Formats: sequence, C-alpha cells, structure tokens
Amino acid sequence: MSERLNKLRNIALVGHGSSGKTSLSEIMLFKTGAIKRLGRVEDGNTAMDFEPEELKRLISISSGFYQLNWKKHVISLIDTPGDQNFFTDTINCMQAADGAIVVIDAVDGIKVQTEMAWDYAKEFGLPCAIFINKLDRERSDFARTLQDAVNIFDPKPIKIQLPIGSENNFRGVVDLITMKAHIYGPDGKVTIGDIPEDMIELANSEREALIENVAEADDNLIERYLEGETLSDDEIKSALRKGTISRAFIPVICGSAIKDISIDLLLDLIINCMPAPNERTLKKGVNPNNGETIERTPDPDAPFSALVFKTVADPYAGRLSIMKIVSGSLGESGNFYNTNKESKERYNQLLMLAGKEQKPITEAGAGEIVAVAKLKETTTGDTLCDENNKIKFESIKPLPTLISFAVGSKVKGEEDKIFLSLSKLLEEDSALKIERNAETKEILLSGRGQVHIEVVVEKVKRKFNVDAQLNTPKVPYRETIKKKVRVQGRHKKQSGGHGQFGDCWIQMEPLPKGSGFEFVDAIVGGSIPRQYIPAVEKGIIESSQKGVLAGFTCVDFRVTLDDGSFHAVDSSEMAFKVAGSIAFKKAVQEAKPVLLEPIMKVSITTPDEYMGDIMGNLNSRRGRVLGMDTAGKNQVILANVPMSEFLTYEPDLRSMTGGRGIYTMEFSHYDEVPAQLAEKIIEEANKDKE
Repeated sequence: MSERLNKLRNIALVGHGSSGKTSLSEIMLFKTGAIKRLGRVEDGNTAMDFEPEELKRLISISSGFYQLNWKKHVISLIDTPGDQNFFTDTINCMQAADGAIVVIDAVDGIKVQTEMAWDYAKEFGLPCAIFINKLDRERSDFARTLQDAVNIFDPKPIKIQLPIGSENNFRGVVDLITMKAHIYGPDGKVTIGDIPEDMIELANSEREALIENVAEADDNLIERYLEGETLSDDEIKSALRKGTISRAFIPVICGSAIKDISIDLLLDLIINCMPAPNERTLKKGVNPNNGETIERTPDPDAPFSALVFKTVADPYAGRLSIMKIVSGSLGESGNFYNTNKESKERYNQLLMLAGKEQKPITEAGAGEIVAVAKLKETTTGDTLCDENNKIKFESIKPLPTLISFAVGSKVKGEEDKIFLSLSKLLEEDSALKIERNAETKEILLSGRGQVHIEVVVEKVKRKFNVDAQLNTPKVPYRETIKKKVRVQGRHKKQSGGHGQFGDCWIQMEPLPKGSGFEFVDAIVGGSIPRQYIPAVEKGIIESSQKGVLAGFTCVDFRVTLDDGSFHAVDSSEMAFKVAGSIAFKKAVQEAKPVLLEPIMKVSITTPDEYMGDIMGNLNSRRGRVLGMDTAGKNQVILANVPMSEFLTYEPDLRSMTGGRGIYTMEFSHYDEVPAQLAEKIIEEANKDKE
C-alpha cells in the first residue's frame, strides 16, 4: 500500500468560473483513457458536470471527482466550482487536495475567485502550479496574464514553458527544461523537435532565468550555479519539484484544453512536481479527551482517521459522505467513530467516485478520497476515527451568506415540507442557512447569491418534488420614541356582577440606541397593590411587540410606573394588564414615535475600474461610505447601507463588475428612517394588516 501512496496525487483544479477547469479535466480524463468519449461543457455531456442545474447554466455548481492513470501514477482529480455562489464547496474540497492547479483564462486574466482560491491554497499550505489556458482564443495574451500573476501572487510564479504562436496560430510550447519544442496537431498528437529559430534567443534567456529561480530551492545547486557550473536537466527537475512542494515558487505552464495543447506536459508536471500525500506536512488534530495536539501520519498501518469534507443528499441512495483518509485504512464495510457527534457509525459499502457514478471498492488507505453512504449522524466537517484512538481535525468555516429570500410554498399547506426538504439540502451545502423568523413569520433561506438560492429551489423540486417560490424578505423594522411623556391608562368595565377596573399612570422616555426596554416600579403608598404591578409591565411588553405606527416591535424606551388606583372588588391582573396596554399606546402616540431600520455594515471588493459605478450605486441606495482600502489590484469600499436597499444587491454588483466584484455584509445597528420613506412603509404595513 505504501507504493500506492507514493504514486498518488490528489489534485484540485481551482480558478474563476469559465476559466476552463471542467474542459481541462475532461481532456485529461480522455487523454488517459479514464473516459472513452470526449464531452463538451456547451453540449452538457462532460464527466464532471452532470447535475441538471449545471447543464442548464453551463457552470460547475458542485465539485466533481474522478481518478485517472498516467505513467504508473494515479491522479485523483477534483474539479471545483469557480462561481462565487458555490465557492464554499471549492474551499471544502481544497482541504482534501495535496496540490492545486490554478487555471487562468489567458483572455480574461485573473479574477476575484482566482485570488480567493490562491489565498486558501496558501492557508492550507497547498503546493500550486499555474496553467494559463485558452491561448488559442482571440485576445489571449500569455505575457500579460503571467505579469498579472507575478504582480498579484506570492510566492512568485516562474515560467517553465513559452507558447509557440498566439491566438489562432497557437500550436505548441517550448519546454525550457529540455529545450525542445512540442508542436501539437489538430488531433492532439505531439511532435517533439527543435525550437523555432526566431525563439532560440528568447528561450535561452528564459532558461537562464528559470535555472536561477529553481536553484534557489537548493543551497548546493545555487552555489554550483553561481560558480558557473552547468546544471543537468535532472538536477533542474529535482530542484523544481523541491521548490514547488516547499512553496518556494509556483511553476507556470500554458496551453489549451479545447485544442489538447500541452495537456500531456501538465500531467507530467502533476506527477513530477506535485506531492504524494506522504510528502505533505503532517495533519494536526486535537485529542478530544484532553485537548492535546496530535499529528497523524499518512501511513496505512496507523490508527484510522478521516475528514468528511463534502456531503451529497440523495433522496434514493441516502446521504453520501465523501472523505479524505488521513491515516490508516478501510475495508469494504466496517465501523468507525464520529468525534464531532460522539457517536459510532457503520458503513456497508466503500465507494470510489467517478463523475456521477460510484464504484464499489474493497479497500482504501491513507491519502485516498473515498465515499460511504447512509451514515446516520455524520455531516460535512466531521472527523471519523478509530474509537480507541480519538482525534478531531479542524474543518474550514463556510463563507458568510450574502443574500436572503423568504421561501413560500406554491401549494398551500406545504410549508413544513419545504422546511424539511431545505434542511436536507443544508447537509450537502454548508454555505446555506435556513431559519424561521418569528417576527416576520417567514422561512428565510440565505446563501452566497441569487443564483445559489435559485439552484437550491430547483434541487428541492427535483429531489423532493416540492414546489417552492422565492419572495423578497420583509425588513424587520423597529419603532421607538423621541420625547418624554406622562399618561394615564385606565380600564373600567361594568357589566353586572364583577366589573373590571385597572388604573395606572406611567412616564415613558427614550433610551440610547440598543438599550432595549426598562421597567421601573416607582409606586409608593400602595396606590396599586404589589400583585398587580407585574400585570402592568406584561401589558406594556405585549403591546410593544406590535408597535403603534405600523405594528413593528417598539424598542429603546423606559417606562416608570408612578401612580394609579384600584377597586377592592373589580380590580384584577387582567384589568391592570389592559390598563398597561392602553397607557403604552397612548404614550407612544404622544412621544413622537419614529420608525427605525436595520443598517448593514458592507465591505465591497472590486477592481479599480468599477469604483465610480459602485460609489454612484451606493449613493442611490442611501449608503454612507466609511472608508476605502487597497487589496492587491482591487479596492475595498466600507459602507453602511440600509438593509431594505441591499436585499437585491448581489445580482446588481455582478452586472456592474462583470462578476468580478464581491461583498460581505453584517448587521451594524438600527437608525431612523427618513420621514418621507417612513410614511410609505407605515402605509404599506397597515394595508397588509387590513
């Protein structure tokens, strides 16, 4: 099994949406014989994208997995989504990789999600290589794309190839290590020969730069190089591998997935420069019993441990848990322990993923990515291990949600069915949040973007046959007061027999923002008996939940109960509760009531050229810019914006920046609604009540 481990490469393809990751994985699978027919994203027949929602939108929504064999090595390929709506899945799956190929579109260049993937690769300590794709396209530019990578990325990218020809005439590459030209025919067949004459001078100087860069990864080599010694190709390759694995630099190669140019060299690069699982730094976890840090070796004979990094909810096969075995091994059936849920789990079949198919296997060892079905408690992020050797690995937190919709049922009475179906999808998508808002009485579904939420609704229909509809959520406005007043609340009812009598005087005054509600008992001399005072407070609290202006909760006020009267026979708790309610309503009307709205703190990251549009758009949404910052090539705008103006911001930002802008938001505080807007909101709320 250790030989198998040395020959294994777990590789994630990462990068911005539409950079060609799925096309790249398809040609790699076809070239190595893993699939017999070459599919196209546009035709909806690729091995990695098979969900109906992916075929409809022509984007990857969920990571795809497939194994291929190349030169006696096994490459376990993970094709990750590049769209920000589904990027949490990318991050989750990057945890299972031992190396990453960052795919960059030579036409569109580096976009925000590429930078995010790069940052996470750095966080996980993943060795990377860059594949500059689509060099056969019009307006593609290798030099410009590489220069952007050098400017933005750290550690430094170093080129190990040069393209031969450009755009329509792109036909091959110069390998700067072997100093040979690789020319590809229309069928992807390669001819290896001499470097074109007009490129010899450039190739020689670029090879010198390459040797200088890779020699830095090896003290012995740099010494020999500086003394003028000639380094052999094997020594350069060895230093390239060492420097890539240690993240001293990032090798850059180029090609075209669609034209099958340089794909063989990319496969060579993966097996020659990317690490086997046992060449990575040891994975650390904690002992759940005493909190001590433990390291686990990717050794098939070590105690079993694994991280579940992805879950797929299937209404027929049940829940599918996809895991990376960190240490030890599994047979085709057996038991393990879930540290997070503190429960034992049993599985009856071990599976290897191949696109949409799951193939039963009899064993798997450390470093391998496998799946098991129908675990009862296990969800994404959980650690599975040997019960006698417990360990818990840390899992990555999902990205924050950006947009929320109220989810209703198209069929009356199916709300609970919708909630249940959505809860099942939450198992496979940790970027989703679902809650019942007690205040607005809505089911709120939150996600990374409008497309994310729409896809979830489509999946609910397809997987669970439940028809949901999306509505803009109600904004949880608040009400408060601006003036101190003193009023009487009197409830008197005579109707033969026992009557009802409650009488109270209250002072009502505003409190600072965020103070909530205070009740002060200032009754002296027994003008209201002790047992009735809590009833007055209860009446005020209940009425404050359905404010006076438009039925929104009233906040940030103090009520002082300072006087009143009672009747020995007719007074009761109920009578004083009603009196408290009457006093509250009267006081609010006299105390200059105002409407408050939730204000969100927003951070928008955008390329420089869209700054003007975004600032103008923020002004139109009543936003207040708090400051600006620079992050690499991008600008970061910090602002406060009313929630009501920001509910549908995600699709607008996407269209303003061509998908290159991203944002996060969190609740900041409540603020007064401008008078002219408040009138409209109150009018609409009262209409709804009717």
